[in-house]
Amino acid sequence: MTTAQAEKGDILIDVEFGGPEIPVASTAIVTSGAHTGYKIGPLKVTGSLHDTDSGITSIAISNGAARLASSATADGDGIAIGTEVIFDPTLNGTLSLETRVQRAATTAGNIFIGFAGLNADEVAPTLTSDTITHTLTDGNIAGFHIDTSLTAGTTWHCVFNGGETAGVTDSRETVTGTSNARNVNSQPAQDIAAGEWDLLKVDVFRNGTVEWWLNDILVQKQTTAVSITTDLCAIVGIWSTTSTVATMDVDYYRCTARRSWAR
Repeated sequence: MTTAQAEKGDILIDVEFGGPEIPVASTAIVTSGAHTGYKIGPLKVTGSLHDTDSGITSIAISNGAARLASSATADGDGIAIGTEVIFDPTLNGTLSLETRVQRAATTAGNIFIGFAGLNADEVAPTLTSDTITHTLTDGNIAGFHIDTSLTAGTTWHCVFNGGETAGVTDSRETVTGTSNARNVNSQPAQDIAAGEWDLLKVDVFRNGTVEWWLNDILVQKQTTAVSITTDLCAIVGIWSTTSTVATMDVDYYRCTARRSWAR
């Protein structure tokens, strides 16, 4: 493998949701059928945008924010913002996704924030959870997760699976087949609270090790958390768990990586 390098070594995708944009405002943009090609700035917008109650809009709050709204049409319908599946952990690492989010109410909803192997136009939930069990849709994930169907239904779970849906699933919380041993620094579980912001950062290193940072505290670190032979996207998403709209506000989105110079 040969390379040709230049000064532009870093990849930075940085979106500040403080402007006047209303990128996808449900029926204002989408009239029927499956959507294709919707975006906000450099971010891909995926999900059930053909549903009349799902979309992303700017809201006038401190700093400005984008409000993600899932759909009441069906369980599992939702919306995500992020990149295409473009990052190779070995060639592009270290990968980092940082965002700041809040919910107006901690009612029914499924959240995933982190790195995943899938981001289709009609993107399904990255994983679904119930009581004490995570069920993976995607074969390669590492990120923060909340599913109100869990017993700890408002707690930020640090999930990963090492590259296969049939393999181990894990969490900082006690979930089937897991322990709290990966909870570094003996940090207590932290819940999302209505109307309060949480700062989340997920770092994926070249060797597949992942770190989860919650409000500037390292809460979990795990080796071989993702496959280093499968490309990843960086997404922030929320999906319905019932026939009710779920919303989440996003202050900003920041993803960094190194450029692959392979020819």
